[in-house]
Amino acid sequence: MSISNLLRKKSANAIVQEGGDGEPHSGLNKVLTVRDLTFFGIAAIIGGGTFSAIGNACFSGGPAVVILYIMCAIACGFTAMCYAEFASRVPVSGSAYTYAYVSFGELFAWIIGWALIMEYSIGNIYIAFSWSGYFTNLIEIFNIHIPEWLTINYKSAQDAFLANNGDEGLMAWQNAPVLGGLKIIFDLPAVVINLLITYLVYRGTKESKNFSNIMVYIKLAIIALVIIVGAFYIDIDNWTPFMPNGFSGVMGGVSAVFFAYIGFDAVSTLAEESKNPQRDLPKGMIYSLVICTAVFIVLALVITGMVSYELLGVSDPLAEIFALKGVKWMLFIVSIAAVVAMTSVLLVFQMGQPRIWMTMSRDGLMPKRFSSIHTKYKTPGFATIVTGLVVGIPIFFTDENFVLDFTSIGTLFAFVLVCGGVLMLSPQSESELAERATKGKFRIPYINSKYIFPLMVILGTVLINIYVPTFFTSVLDLSYGKMATNLPMIVFLVVCVVMAVLSFIKNLSLIPLLGLVSCCYLLTGMAVSNWIWFGIWLVIGLIFYFVYGYKNSKLNLSK
Repeated sequence: MSISNLLRKKSANAIVQEGGDGEPHSGLNKVLTVRDLTFFGIAAIIGGGTFSAIGNACFSGGPAVVILYIMCAIACGFTAMCYAEFASRVPVSGSAYTYAYVSFGELFAWIIGWALIMEYSIGNIYIAFSWSGYFTNLIEIFNIHIPEWLTINYKSAQDAFLANNGDEGLMAWQNAPVLGGLKIIFDLPAVVINLLITYLVYRGTKESKNFSNIMVYIKLAIIALVIIVGAFYIDIDNWTPFMPNGFSGVMGGVSAVFFAYIGFDAVSTLAEESKNPQRDLPKGMIYSLVICTAVFIVLALVITGMVSYELLGVSDPLAEIFALKGVKWMLFIVSIAAVVAMTSVLLVFQMGQPRIWMTMSRDGLMPKRFSSIHTKYKTPGFATIVTGLVVGIPIFFTDENFVLDFTSIGTLFAFVLVCGGVLMLSPQSESELAERATKGKFRIPYINSKYIFPLMVILGTVLINIYVPTFFTSVLDLSYGKMATNLPMIVFLVVCVVMAVLSFIKNLSLIPLLGLVSCCYLLTGMAVSNWIWFGIWLVIGLIFYFVYGYKNSKLNLSK
């Protein structure tokens, strides 16, 4: 086993022409238009990040959290263009996994595929928990009550008991039945919605598309109503101070804010079910990102204007603000919107993960069963069922806060490699570029970063020294207790310097370079515990790759 073998690449043409197992891509229904793809993007983005995670982000950063939304939108905008470039060149399922295979080679492709499990499957665990909370509130309006021990996860109930905080978690722990010495506590609505979504995705893309489009119309209409009604209750004094916890407080919400954006790349997993993927996939990703960013910024300003940011650290902030203002009729509307929004997110993510596993299976890195297509429904049936299990089983023993942080760091890591992958793509000939332009295919405008990016690094350094004179001294403090928190920022600064040198020498394209750097910066806001768990996850993935994937790789067997 040599380094060169681990970094074997597949050409874009080979991936387009073959399904990784030597057979043409076939079996999936091509039914999605640019409108469907845009709606799938909106369906994935506006969900848990909008109705749940936004509360913790506002609690951490105050009204200034809008700055973080803009920063994340810029980073995701650059990344979306990189995804679009890849989607135009390699219009097949697999998302960042496939793109990494083309640009970095097999080992990095595996790492990205493994990281994407955190984005789609594990991310859906958080959404399922949030969905359950809003659904429970909704049926309470109709006097339908589910016992507390069936509406909370075991870990949260145990933590509530140990803390003796008197909330529903404590009641669940005290009232739960006992079987074999073990308390029966699990989130029943979360389990049920996972089963229903898995069944819907198993049945087919067309059915999922129609269901998703209807839900997008409903939730956009209700969010517009929330913004309009909420605007009448804004007190501008709540926007002062604008940045109550400083910039560190703003960055403290990076996991919650970035979680709101991770859905746009799920569109790229639907390439083989798109009618014209090279033209429509880029548009779908970028349109959905722009629409959702505008929604996030306006919504964050409204809710921080209605009540003090200190009251928003709850799992259902949109319901909380109207409850505090006494607008009880809006609680019903918000609950419906949240249930609809999160259902659509579950749907899109549950569609994305099986298609990544399907692509990895075609390459031999996963068992062949994962690439099997259902003869009747034309979906990756086995992979869909496994995805349902990967989401459903952890619901019984994990909690939402751990899942939120875990998902965001894995997704950012994937985004960094996608942007870096575009920088490594071989330039296309003039004839190829002309053909792409003629057929309406997307390509990133080339802007030479030779002088621009080094000047940006120098200017940034000067401005930091002027306005935050203690910044570099503080970051370079590697004393005990500070090394772990400062190390990510030090790595980021080194990356900036290295990329500045490379941009000058290699004339790198500016847009993917800015995408790479901005995503790297967002990674510096992750807690030390996130990095530790992410490292453990990668080690587990590498063990699986070397035990199974490397030996069964199609590239390895074709020698």
